[in-house]
Amino acid sequence: MRDGSNDVPNDVLNDPDQHGSPPGTFPFSAVVGSDDLALALVLTAVSPEVGGVLVRGEKGTAKSTMVRGLAAVLPRQQVVAGCRFGCAPGDGAGCPDGPHDPDAAAGTRAARLVELPIGATEDRVVGSLDLERALGRGETAYQPGLLAAANRGILYVDEVNLLHDHLVDLLLDAAAMGRNTVERDGVSVSHAARIVLVGTMNPEEGELRPQLLDRFGLTVEVAAPREPALRAEVVRRRLAFDASPAAFAARFEDDQEALRGRIADARSRVGAVTLTDEMLTRIAVVCAGFEVDGLRADIVTARAAIAHAAWSGRTVVTVADVRAAARLALPHRRRRIPFDSPGIDEDLLDELLGDDDPDLEPDPRPGDGGEPEPADHDHDRDHDHDREAQPSSSSETARTDGQESPRQPEPQHAELEPGLGEGGESGEGGESEVPTASAVSAADEPYRAKLLRAKGIGQGDPGRRSAALTSTGRRVGSTTARTGPVHVPATIRAAAGRGATGDRSGRLRVLPGDLRRSVLQGRESNLVLLCVDASGSMAARKRMEAVKSAVLSLLLDAYQRRDKVGLVTFRGSDAELTLPPTGSVDIAARRLRDLPHGGRTPLAEGLGTAYDTLRVERLRDPNRRALLVVVTDGRATSGTDALGRAGRVATQLRGEGVESVVLDCESGRFRMGLAARLAEHLGAEHLPVGELAASAIVGAARTPRPTGRAA
Repeated sequence: MRDGSNDVPNDVLNDPDQHGSPPGTFPFSAVVGSDDLALALVLTAVSPEVGGVLVRGEKGTAKSTMVRGLAAVLPRQQVVAGCRFGCAPGDGAGCPDGPHDPDAAAGTRAARLVELPIGATEDRVVGSLDLERALGRGETAYQPGLLAAANRGILYVDEVNLLHDHLVDLLLDAAAMGRNTVERDGVSVSHAARIVLVGTMNPEEGELRPQLLDRFGLTVEVAAPREPALRAEVVRRRLAFDASPAAFAARFEDDQEALRGRIADARSRVGAVTLTDEMLTRIAVVCAGFEVDGLRADIVTARAAIAHAAWSGRTVVTVADVRAAARLALPHRRRRIPFDSPGIDEDLLDELLGDDDPDLEPDPRPGDGGEPEPADHDHDRDHDHDREAQPSSSSETARTDGQESPRQPEPQHAELEPGLGEGGESGEGGESEVPTASAVSAADEPYRAKLLRAKGIGQGDPGRRSAALTSTGRRVGSTTARTGPVHVPATIRAAAGRGATGDRSGRLRVLPGDLRRSVLQGRESNLVLLCVDASGSMAARKRMEAVKSAVLSLLLDAYQRRDKVGLVTFRGSDAELTLPPTGSVDIAARRLRDLPHGGRTPLAEGLGTAYDTLRVERLRDPNRRALLVVVTDGRATSGTDALGRAGRVATQLRGEGVESVVLDCESGRFRMGLAARLAEHLGAEHLPVGELAASAIVGAARTPRPTGRAA
């Protein structure tokens, strides 16, 4: 498949792969400790109308393993010979290669698993003009994309949160409507795209926008099991599989076959399942009780409940089906802002649902939809034990998605700083710093921030902030580069410029050297690095509340605009990279809420840490432009020649072309202008303390007047 995906020719019939998974695929039924994920994948396989599955979890939790294993347990398909879109016999209405005769020759194939690479372009996803036929023969023809290849199968997007938002929109539209419509480059085509869309993501790498989260039908939070026996079983099976994939797969073949038959049976039954008015009303009560926005939650919950009933062998939806569906359909729709932790209050869910039919026999395995127990699994677990292995909303708030919690310093005795008086070593200027022990200040609610745009035209990753040359946007020119969308008019002009036609017919001959690619201008994402004084002087002037509120607002804005935000804090005798550059607002919010303040002011160390952070980020991502925001009163009270060292580091930052803003926190009757002097060293804009309200911090950060190039 082009662009790094695992494509299989659409006209392959009667392929030798009996179950649709490439050699070396870990069996779906052999995965342990991920019951909710298994149920979600099965439900969307039974009824693709559910809308796909978003799998959120820390690294190393078998997310990709389970998705790839799902294709192997999907039933085989009949396919019309020669159809590029994989239509079934008698099901080719509206197919560009149709209409198909119901008696047309057909074969069988395994269900497809198509992986969408992060770097895929829009034309590769939805399809585009067939350039070979357009340029060689002058014909307008459609070249199918990945959505056509995935029709009636699984479209898998690993790290979906890193995919361009417009591509995620396209995928979700196709999954919801079951069709892909293309109107571009003179091509007008609509074809079936009945796909099971599965996306996986690690929240540490950033979040999806709420609008995109809502479009996924189901979501599952996965985490590594904490039970030692279960962890040992996971490792035991992985080692056995690595030692002999074929023998391991044979060991679970009976389970795979049973699961395959059960999915096929549920698919055939799903259309006959009845959703009574009583159950529909309970679904509405649950969705209203959890205060989810819109009606998509109600629709998805209803569809998932019907699929769950079919999977459980029932013909009527019960409260157990609604409960199982709500646990998967509602958690991600309860988030009002990115700082809210996903999850669902199961006690409230039970209260809203009320009692089930007392005459109904329970499922074989309560809580997981009755999936068959994997073979050779010696660790029986009851429902409560299973639930303990899954993250809840409360536990999600406590942990940091696979990262260690920020180190909390022990409370220390107040420490008087030398040189605080007039004429002191650090030149603090007539203002005594109040000795302060370590403390933690709360932050106000985040607010809507103004837009910051870096000047000029960048070349960073696509986002929603500064102007840049990106892979999406409006066409502003052409280039001879080897990658990117083809600029057809420029290609024709280049061919015509040679002044020769190709043959006696007078047709223009287009050579490879004539090919031109489009130059597109859109928006890029940036890096905002805040370097915050968290010393006792800031605490004495009660600035930390405003600073934290501003940082949270910048994080919220960065989340919406696909930016990165980092935080450096300095206090005592050293500085710390409290928040490495990231797009994950969940982790950022937790770090900021626990940020302590107090102690001396190591300004030079704070600037040095900011310098090192920006240098590493420039090496890691040289095209991402950065803005350094230093929140300080300019005081430096830690170490010898504190002010001199701070000035030298600031000058070094200026020499690297770092765009900066200094927010001056100095106050009192006598001022030494230390922050203004720091701004001169940085070549940064200086803002006085009167503009240091939380809104002023954000406004200042968004209207810098830098003197150098961006980091």
